[in-house]
Amino acid sequence: MARILKPNEENLRDVRKFLRLGELVAIPTETVYGLAANALDAEACAKIFAAKERPTNDPLICHVSSYDALDRFCKPNDASKTLADAFWPGPLTFILPKKPIIPDIVTAGLDSIAVRSPNHPVFRQIIEGCDFPLAAPSANPFAYISPTMAAHVQANLGDRIDYILDGGPCELGVESTIIDLRNPRDPKVLRYGALPIEKIENALKRRLERPNPNQPEITIAPGTLPSHYSPRTTLELRSKSVQEEELATSDRSIVYLLLRKPSHTLSNNIHWLSEKGELETIAAKLYAKLRELDDGGYAKIIAEEAPELGLGLAINDRLRRAAFK
Repeated sequence: MARILKPNEENLRDVRKFLRLGELVAIPTETVYGLAANALDAEACAKIFAAKERPTNDPLICHVSSYDALDRFCKPNDASKTLADAFWPGPLTFILPKKPIIPDIVTAGLDSIAVRSPNHPVFRQIIEGCDFPLAAPSANPFAYISPTMAAHVQANLGDRIDYILDGGPCELGVESTIIDLRNPRDPKVLRYGALPIEKIENALKRRLERPNPNQPEITIAPGTLPSHYSPRTTLELRSKSVQEEELATSDRSIVYLLLRKPSHTLSNNIHWLSEKGELETIAAKLYAKLRELDDGGYAKIIAEEAPELGLGLAINDRLRRAAFK
C-alpha cells in the first residue's frame, strides 16, 4: 500500500525528488487531492492514466506556481491576466493555447492546455520547489467520487501508487471552475466549480456563456463527461426539498442526503451536509459524505439539489453527473 507522508521538510524534499524522477504522488489542493506527475515527462503522465484507468482523450490540468510561469508552457492573454490577478492562486483553471514543450499526452493531442495555480499551502511548497509544472487530475479511479482526504486516496489508489502526501481535509471540496480563454474576447465557462461564476463575471465585467449539458466539452476540459463523480450506489436527485412525512416513513434501505439538518425526523438513514444550508459547507462536505453513504450498503441514495446560484451551480453539476444514467 502507499506510504502516507506528513508534510514536513524532509518529506517535501523527497516528494519533489520522486516527481523529478518520474514517479506519481497524491498531493492535496484546496479543491480535491490530485495525482501529480511531472507534466513535462510524457512517461510519468502516462502512469497517471494507467493508475486512474482514465481514457487518454481526457486532458489533464497542469499546475504552476504563478502566472509568471505560464509563458513557458502556453500563450496567456489579457483576460487570463485579469482573472489571475483577481483569483490566483485559487480554484480557477484556464484553457489557453499550448506551447510544444507540453507533451501531447497531457493535452489529449489538442493545441490547448488547462492551467491552474492552486492555493493549498502544502501544494505550494511542492510546486514552488519544482522547475516543472505538475499534471494532477483528481487522485481517484476515473469517474468515481473525488477524494478530499488522504484516506480516500489510500482506499481507492493505495495499491496502485507509492506515495500520498497528507495535507488534511480539502477546504473547498469541489474541483476548480474551468473557463475557456483561447479567445479572450469570447470567454466561456466549461465547468462549474469552487469559484462562483458571478465573481468571474464581475472581474471581467461581462456575462459569460454557461456550459451546455447536452454538449459536453470533454475534448477541451476534464471533468465534463455526463456521468462523472459517481458513487457505485444508484443516486436519485430531488429538485425540491424532501418532506418530513417521507423521511418519517422511509424504507431503511434508502438513504437520504439533505442540504440541511431536518427539524424533526432523525434516523440512521437520514444524513445532511450543513446545519442551515450554507453552500460553502455543503460543497466542502459533499464528496466525503457521498463516499460514506456509498460504503453504507444502501440500495439507493436520494439527494436534494442546491439553489441554482453561486456554489449551488457546482454542487448541482456534480450531483447531476453522479446521478446520470
